[in-house]
Amino acid sequence: MSLHSPGVHSPNPLSSGPSTDRRARFRAAYSLAFVAVAAVLILLAGQRPADASTESELEATQAKISKQNNKKGVLTDEIASLSAQIDGYETQVAALRAEEQDAEARLAAKQKELDGAQAEVDSAYKELKILAGRLNRSLDVLRERLVAMYQSGDSDIADLVLTSESYGDLLQRSTYLEQIQSRDESVVGRVRDLRDQQEAIVVRLKKAKDTIESARDEIATEEKNLATARAAVESQQAELQSVRSERRSRVAAIDSKVDHLEDIEADLQQKIQEQIAAASGLAVLPAGPMTSPSAAGLIWPVSGTLTSGFGARSSPGGVGSTNHEGIDISVPEGTPIRASASGTVIMASYNGGYGNYTCIDHGSGLSTCYAHQSGYAVTTGQQVDQGQVIGYSGNTGASTGPHLHFEVRINGAAQDPMGYL
Repeated sequence: MSLHSPGVHSPNPLSSGPSTDRRARFRAAYSLAFVAVAAVLILLAGQRPADASTESELEATQAKISKQNNKKGVLTDEIASLSAQIDGYETQVAALRAEEQDAEARLAAKQKELDGAQAEVDSAYKELKILAGRLNRSLDVLRERLVAMYQSGDSDIADLVLTSESYGDLLQRSTYLEQIQSRDESVVGRVRDLRDQQEAIVVRLKKAKDTIESARDEIATEEKNLATARAAVESQQAELQSVRSERRSRVAAIDSKVDHLEDIEADLQQKIQEQIAAASGLAVLPAGPMTSPSAAGLIWPVSGTLTSGFGARSSPGGVGSTNHEGIDISVPEGTPIRASASGTVIMASYNGGYGNYTCIDHGSGLSTCYAHQSGYAVTTGQQVDQGQVIGYSGNTGASTGPHLHFEVRINGAAQDPMGYL
């Protein structure tokens, strides 16, 4: 007998998303069904204390998982805040480094100016040395002249007239004295000019050198201040990075703890399913191997035989046709069903012809649904990972035999799952 889902299904629960009231009704119905099954277990297996203990332990474990996830959320917010602070400090460091580079450029320019001034000073010193030689020679000439004047005594006009032999001789001697006097004045003036030039060059170069030295000291101080500020910011940045690393470490520790708790939760779910199976006389099968994700990122939910494809098919009795919105995979009842991708459970409840029906929202409009289950391993609102067991295959709803009816929907519209697996 071919295994298939009913030709006409209930309205698509993903096209607009179940309302809050509807989800509440689903969860309430599931809770009532779970209580009923637990009651049957108590009556049939006579293990009331063990069942109650398992359920209580499951609830406590789920509460712990929720608490740890809340802690992780708080730490994640703190890390985001610290990361923003670090970004701010990195911006400040970049600005300080840019300013430091500007200061170094100014310092280099001043150093170049200083080097040029130093070259000018060296050249001026050479010039001064030449001037000093000229001045010394002029002073020697002046000194010799003064000695000669002292040795010969002063000659005035009267002596000149009395000693002249003729008027022509008088004129000649008078011109000679004027030349000597002019030469003496020239020597004295040259000595004075050379001295003044020397003093002016020394004063000018000393002033230029003092100014450049002062500028260089100021820039060196500025560079030192910038280096100090940069070191302070980098130290603060290192501290924040250390805190961020610590926060990440704490989050990793929480993730590890959550993983451990989820393993415990899965074991408890399996234990409850085993109790349900024991009460109903069904064997609980181990989960099959998990396949590698397809190009679309999905894995096969179960490993079995494809018995019915997607699209139009004949109705029972050969009258008319129906649209099959998924594929049917033949597996024994109780086979664990894996989530095709990670996401959020948006439905885990009984839904007409689908029977026990679970749908998972994977984001970006993609969702997958699993029908005719014998039992659930997840609840509405729960986050699941790819490959996590979400339920067990069965024969609930409008089904002619144990199998899994699997659907892929984009924005609520059914798609051929084979294009995604």
